[in-house]
Amino acid sequence: MLDVNIIARNIELTDWLQSYVEKKIGKMDRYLPILTSAHVELTREPVKDANRRNKAQVTLSGGRTIIRGEETAADMTAAVDQVVDVLHRQIYRYKGKRMDRRTKAQPVAEGEVPPLPPEVLEEMQEEQPSRIVRVKHFTLDPMDEEDAVTQMEMLGHDFFVFFNTNSGRINVVYRRRDGNYGLLDPEMK
Repeated sequence: MLDVNIIARNIELTDWLQSYVEKKIGKMDRYLPILTSAHVELTREPVKDANRRNKAQVTLSGGRTIIRGEETAADMTAAVDQVVDVLHRQIYRYKGKRMDRRTKAQPVAEGEVPPLPPEVLEEMQEEQPSRIVRVKHFTLDPMDEEDAVTQMEMLGHDFFVFFNTNSGRINVVYRRRDGNYGLLDPEMK
């Protein structure tokens, strides 16, 4: 059974709600045995739309795998049920990608990843904030490009920073507007 850590914000974590969440989330390792822990955040937000008041965020982790889901609903149990459904779909997708990779895995050649288009570079420069509002520290797990893309999708992000085992350098994979992926492989001057 998973080690489930629950944090409640602006809502009372009753024994019943805690038991309900532990029961629902605690079973996730049945579907993906490498999972070891779950971080659950239950938040009640003061918004007008009742269907968005209760938010359940869950991050499952184990080894180098991270799977994240977030859902909102009118009541907290519905939000938990919905996020469990999201996590099931992500685990199913993750397992499918792992199986596909075993059968069709091919390393990405150096020239196959297209360079970042100039218009994307310009947009990135234009959208930079005038000041740093948040600093995030994290550890880089060694992985290849395909693992990095899978992690990025599981987290629901548009980019992912990782230590590339193939090149021995820090790289960034990102989702392009055309639905494909790009790889940033910086070099020091």
